Amino acid sequence: MSAKHPIIAITGSSGAGTTSVTRTFDQIFRREKVRAVVVEGDSFHRYDREEMKLKQAEAEHDGNRHFSHFGPENNLFTELEQLFHSYGETGTGRYRKYLHDDDEAAPHRQKPGTFTPWERVPEDSDLMFYEGLHGAVVTEEINIARHPDLLIGVVPVINLEWIQKLWRDKSKRGYSTEAVTDTILRRMPDYVHYICPQFTQTHVNFQRVPCVDTSNPFIARDIPAADESMVVIRFAEPKGIDFQYLLNMIHNSFMSRANTIVVPGGRMEIAMQLIFTPFIWRMMERRQRSLGAL
Repeated sequence: MSAKHPIIAITGSSGAGTTSVTRTFDQIFRREKVRAVVVEGDSFHRYDREEMKLKQAEAEHDGNRHFSHFGPENNLFTELEQLFHSYGETGTGRYRKYLHDDDEAAPHRQKPGTFTPWERVPEDSDLMFYEGLHGAVVTEEINIARHPDLLIGVVPVINLEWIQKLWRDKSKRGYSTEAVTDTILRRMPDYVHYICPQFTQTHVNFQRVPCVDTSNPFIARDIPAADESMVVIRFAEPKGIDFQYLLNMIHNSFMSRANTIVVPGGRMEIAMQLIFTPFIWRMMERRQRSLGAL
């Protein structure tokens, strides 16, 4: 953790909804005039899209049916922790970008599914914002979770997570239900061992719970709407959280435990604004005090 160079990390599985949380933070950063350098977790995969296909085929040929983007063998965990450590110490570090589609690839004159060259993080940022699969990973070799000043988990109940992934991969990437189901099954061991444990490391977790039947996610025709769900918000350390203020500001919310507030799904964004804007204020005040002491 760093007063001069704070780090915010959003962690969640594929299809969990981390991108929606990122949009909320983008709004906060613009409003509060915070210069954030954004790091995407995909950029720390070990292989680009074509290499991953080849490696997966080789793994399946060798009898490995659990080769996935979730595990350590297909990610640069050491390099990711080095970036977190370096940024916290100096405000810079080594990173790159992953080009998901034609729009992202065109300015770089590269193919979609490839990485940009490694470069240095700009030195004029106020904080680093990470969004991806592994913002709180801890293994015997690395401990990424110790570096962020604010760690947020996004983890809808599992059937909803699968529905969101199925909808995205089928509608936006052209995959079949069978192909997405195979991916879910292939990732399951790494999901259990490397994704789930992260949510015990986070400072705040957001878990969307549908209020409609999602018992068979593989036949769902659409994603349950925000108004058809509730959001469980759990604070690892509730000290300093003004729950009464949140209850007054967010209609139809309630406390389910001493460290947990439940809000209507349609109010999730306003809840994030109310919760995290003061976090950003405190980070920036602490940063200014630290810089002023130099």
